[in-house]
Parts: sequence; C-alpha cells; structure tokens
Amino acid sequence: MILSIQNVVKRYEKYTAVDHVSFDVPKGTVFGLLGPNGAGKTSLIRMINTITAPDEGAIYLDGEKINSNTPEKIGYMPEERGLYKKMKVGEQLLYLAQLKGLSATQARQEIDHWLTKFDIRDWYHKKVEDLSKGMQQKIQFIATVIHRPPLLILDEPFSGLDPINTNLIKEEIHRLHTEGTSIIFSTHRMEQVEEMCQHIALINKGKNVLYGEVQTIKNRYKENLFNIQIDGVFPEDMGDHFEIVKQNGQFLTIKVDTDQNSNAPLQYLIGKGLHIKAFNEIMPTFDEIFIRTVEGGNES
Repeated sequence: MILSIQNVVKRYEKYTAVDHVSFDVPKGTVFGLLGPNGAGKTSLIRMINTITAPDEGAIYLDGEKINSNTPEKIGYMPEERGLYKKMKVGEQLLYLAQLKGLSATQARQEIDHWLTKFDIRDWYHKKVEDLSKGMQQKIQFIATVIHRPPLLILDEPFSGLDPINTNLIKEEIHRLHTEGTSIIFSTHRMEQVEEMCQHIALINKGKNVLYGEVQTIKNRYKENLFNIQIDGVFPEDMGDHFEIVKQNGQFLTIKVDTDQNSNAPLQYLIGKGLHIKAFNEIMPTFDEIFIRTVEGGNES
C-alpha cells in the first residue's frame, strides 16, 4: 500500500471533522476520495500532507509513519490554487521545485521538460496574474508533478479547464499512472470517477461510509435490471417469466430475481426464435451510488 489511513480523528474544538476514518490506497492505483461539501475530505488531505496532525490514529506513507520528510514524496494540487500571482512562471516553478528537494539544475531541467511538453515555453517570463485561470491551472499541475513524487493528490484538477486542456491533463494523469505513480483523485464529478478510478473511499459527515474497488461496489448496488431490444414482437407471456419494469415496442426493461441465472431471459427469447439486437445489464452510475449512500446513511 502506498498510503494507509488508520482510525484517524481530527477535531476542531467541539466539531469532529474526521471521525475514525480508515482505508488503504493500493500502490499504483488511481484512488477516488469522494464526499459532499463539508464531509471531511480536505481535513483528511491536510493531515496526509502533514499540514495538520491527527488527534487520534496514524497515517503511513509507503510503510513509514508520516513525518517532516513526507511532503517531498507527495505532489498536492489543492482545489484552491496556491500560486504566487506576482511571480513569474519560471521563477515560481524553480522555487517550488527546490522546496520539494530538487537542486536548481534538476529543477531547470524539469521545468524545461514540462513547458516544452505543454508547448508553453513562452510563458517562462510571464507573471502568473497575466495568465487565464485555465493557464494557471496548467502551471499548478506542473508544480505538483515536477519533483516526480510517488503519490499525487489532485483535488478537482480539471476545474477551470476547457475540454482540450482537460484532455491534456487527463492524458498526463494516465501516463503518470501507467508509469507507476499512485494518485488520489478528489472530485464532485462522478463520471470522472467511473472513467479514471479503480478504487474509492466515500466520506460523509466525517465518516468513511463506502470503500472498495469500483467494479465491486457497482456490482453490490446493481438491481439485476436488463435492457433488451429485439427485432420483432415480444411474447405475450414474457411477464409470466420475468418482472417487466418498462416496455416500449421493441425495447424492454426487466428485473431478474437474484437467485435466477442472468442469462435466462436471453436463453428464453432465443428459444422463442427471436432475433436479439441488444441485451445489456443496467449498472448503477456513481451518481446514483453516491446519492443512495449519502442520503441513505449506509455504511460499508
């Protein structure tokens, strides 16, 4: 595990922001840290980065309890960006890279690499305040990854980016992932979770209410619903065999009992000599899972 959160508690006077949270982040994975506003995600991220300390519990990075050297091993991109607007891009990246342990020579090499990759070398002498929000976002991303940390924490990394630059950053996240970087991805956009994450933890009211592998969680929440499309007319006795949820001409949605073979409807229709154009299981979206878990107060 690249990161292990063990029974962590964080209090602010009488308010408990993080309430006995535990989960592990597998090494080399893209891990979604999810939750509604005020759930405790930011408090947890600040503790991982040693900005604040837990009141109870422990946090381990790559098997070692977090300490003053931990920030050099993490690239953190906060939702509220932290660039110095009066500084020039090159000066700022050089300063931040050296804070993360790079020598001046190493930092300049990495800056040249990333500015060239993003085709923005002309920005080196521009002040941050002269850049658009989206352009500042790209500089913030470079500052986050420039020291090649084993763990990245990206909080809403696509905020303010147009579709082209969103895809550019996605490609870089994917490349870093394939090269072995572990990534914690915090977002409110559930479609991005489904697209990018292999594991998730959902925090609500300071507690971990859902944790695990993405596909396993989707299977846990599925309702055994299937969409069927045929070329022809459905048998009149279809409802005697399966619960019909919705029917519209050649399209049918059915519910299969949990103890029933999920292929039974397909086998039944083929046995009737029908031409099947589509047969798909309806899997829950993470939007649906998120709402059901948070509003239902389920803990898993």
